[in-house]
Amino acid sequence: MNKETLFTTRIALIVALGGFLMGFDASVISGVNKFIQIDFNLTDLELGFSVSSLTIVAALAMMVSGPLSDRFGRKVLLKACAIVFMVSALGSALAPNFILFLIFRMFGGIGVGASLILAPMYIAEIAPPKQRGRLVSFNQLNIVLGISIAFFSNYFILSLGDSDASWVQSLGIGEHNWRWMLGVEALPAVLYLLGLIIVPRSPRWLIMKGQLDEAKRVLRRFSSAKQAEKDLQAVQEALKNDQQKEKASIAELFKPALRLVITIGLVIGILQQITGINSVFFYAPMIFEQSGIGTDASFIQAILVGLTNLVFTIIAMALIDRLGRKPLLAFGVAGIAVFMFLLAYGFNSASYTLTEEKIEKLSDDQLKIEISALAGQSFLNDVQYKNELKSVLGNERAKQYESELITAAITMNPSLILMGIIGFVACFAISLGPVMWVLFSELFPLRIRGIAISFVGFVNSAVSALVQFVFPWELSTIGSAWTFLIYGLFALAGLVFVLLVLPETKGKSLEELEVQLVKT
Repeated sequence: MNKETLFTTRIALIVALGGFLMGFDASVISGVNKFIQIDFNLTDLELGFSVSSLTIVAALAMMVSGPLSDRFGRKVLLKACAIVFMVSALGSALAPNFILFLIFRMFGGIGVGASLILAPMYIAEIAPPKQRGRLVSFNQLNIVLGISIAFFSNYFILSLGDSDASWVQSLGIGEHNWRWMLGVEALPAVLYLLGLIIVPRSPRWLIMKGQLDEAKRVLRRFSSAKQAEKDLQAVQEALKNDQQKEKASIAELFKPALRLVITIGLVIGILQQITGINSVFFYAPMIFEQSGIGTDASFIQAILVGLTNLVFTIIAMALIDRLGRKPLLAFGVAGIAVFMFLLAYGFNSASYTLTEEKIEKLSDDQLKIEISALAGQSFLNDVQYKNELKSVLGNERAKQYESELITAAITMNPSLILMGIIGFVACFAISLGPVMWVLFSELFPLRIRGIAISFVGFVNSAVSALVQFVFPWELSTIGSAWTFLIYGLFALAGLVFVLLVLPETKGKSLEELEVQLVKT
């Protein structure tokens, strides 16, 4: 590896840390939501909004981060993202009330949305063509890694809180565990900000601003002097051609010629979220607690979710150009349907009975007295049981002891739930996760590609926010079984669309795909 390639790889890895922070920031809430619902006495919809609000702001940030980076530069906005992540982490960790917590979480959404656009944009602008795919994939890999580390970090802090060590007690890690889960993100944010000091400004942006001497110096750090000269001329020529083209408008997306590609983009974008992936990533411990395994075990199993996502994302990156997009999507979406139906079956087969022996083993003496009225009663589903707990204990205490009371009463096979969640995440990570973005880059004609990807990406984020928002309400109102059954039915409908409508794009040039898919 020559020094130019080594420098390019090092810079790409530093910039890709923005993806890590994005993944961490988005999924760290999975370990927090149970505790903030109790501490801030939130309704299910308030909890859902506290989770989904970040995605809502991220969707808006995605729309404006590109134009802002054209004006102020990629590096400037990447630094701003690092500061946003740091302020959001510390602010939400120290928030004394729900309103301030919500404000700081939404502020973090700016960093999430901007990083999703800016990090791969910068890497693509510095990478040589032969290395571009691998280097840009660093960002996606870092997002998945950030999600995995967030699950592990949450469990580590939860376990640390049970320690009797004096320094643990003095730092209040046990009493304020969820605040530490959020605040720890400030550390990689500071490292990111420091790392960006050695990152040069994007050579393409410098050329756009007419700073040709500096652009040439930067290009020579990424490639040979001869290649740098060629790249400089190529970028100048491309910018000149772009200026001569009429700008595309969003109205063009709905013209008859583009009906097929925009339909595919919207369906795949909606399908990626409507099958429940962010319900799993953002509420994993809560889902596992519903199977009666308890809080600690639910956090351990959440780590398995993150590791599964990481491993199968790597597998997908290795297979996507060999097997093709359609086979991966068909296999993955079919698997998503199967495992969602397995989850629905597992929760539907559960029953809930509090025996006197189980009540006697509860951790709180006052709780034993209050709950004794339910001794010997049986409930056929989780909604009936939770509603009865609320009527006996009140909403706040029912939420506080929900995990313990479900563990005490439930009769089911929790292995089915673990198998269903792990299988679902594996199928998603090998299909809808990475393949959607590849399809978006291939489906749309060059002239409208930017605005088309922004549009379908915005719809994707909006659906994601909706799914996150209603999930706690769904668990309380229609129950776990029906929630996962609905996800499975959406996946089944999506599978039919993939098999009947989706074309294979592997091995075809973008020009060939435009001729095939865009009607003239």
